[in-house]
Amino acid sequence: MKIEVQNLSKWYGQVIGVNNLKFTIEPGVTGFLGPNGAGKTTLLRILTGQLKPSKGELTIGGEVVWNNHEIFRAIGYCPELDTFWNYLTGWEFVFSLMRMHGFSRSEASERSRKAIQTMDMEEAQNKRIGGYSKGMRQRIKMAQAIAHDPEVLFLDEPLNGMDPLGRRSTIKLIKRWGREGKTVVVSSHILHEVEEMTDTILLINHGRLLAEGNIYEIRRLIDTHPLQVTIRCDNVNVLTAKLLEYEDVKSVQFDRERNQLTVETNRPDDFHLRLPKVALENGVKIHSLWSPDENLEAVFDYLVR
Repeated sequence: MKIEVQNLSKWYGQVIGVNNLKFTIEPGVTGFLGPNGAGKTTLLRILTGQLKPSKGELTIGGEVVWNNHEIFRAIGYCPELDTFWNYLTGWEFVFSLMRMHGFSRSEASERSRKAIQTMDMEEAQNKRIGGYSKGMRQRIKMAQAIAHDPEVLFLDEPLNGMDPLGRRSTIKLIKRWGREGKTVVVSSHILHEVEEMTDTILLINHGRLLAEGNIYEIRRLIDTHPLQVTIRCDNVNVLTAKLLEYEDVKSVQFDRERNQLTVETNRPDDFHLRLPKVALENGVKIHSLWSPDENLEAVFDYLVR
């Protein structure tokens, strides 16, 4: 089902939540990317019919969303916030919501069973939600979102709190749903997670659409600004001296006590390709590598400036 948004705005008094958004989402997986507070959750609440737009038009499959109860049958929603009846078991939670959707007891039971199995929650389904870990809560929220087999899925930070295995299996599921023709919208502030699911993204900041399209083109734009990379390794002095020989390395700061250095480069791709060879040739063992700039807060700060 196609989602069409025209001149959509939502404000609360003098505060603007989303500002004059215009976009179309086709079946498949689409990522909403933006730092915390960008307006992603407000937008999802409008798209799922929980908030009435202050201005503009929104349709899903050609149907207006606000106050249209029939369209809710086609929508599945996994919210970011945990709002549960903690005294219910995972099974009771999903089953109760399927009954609210209007399914008979037998059909609600069968749909709950399949959804819980899909999200690998069978072992914990009879435990009270109040005793669930963050990752288990995420998976049971996903189960209720998919149990009625919606054509459109809105997932707000779906991987939050999941362990690596849970993240990997959930990413595979999301990609599979997209291939099957569902319209899946994933909201996140973590670029590399969405990058694993789709190459179609909308970048949102301060309620505005900053960029949209192919994630690789946007990454190339991001990669034109200097990137900081922190490396923890042996022989910090040796690696520092070698890296400074390259033109794209603008500065290196090192910390002997922590055995780490922070490099600033204006050609990140070249730097990452070169680093393993430089370390190997000079007998430097790298223990860890990370970039404080490779998060959306830093990316958006750069793009807005």
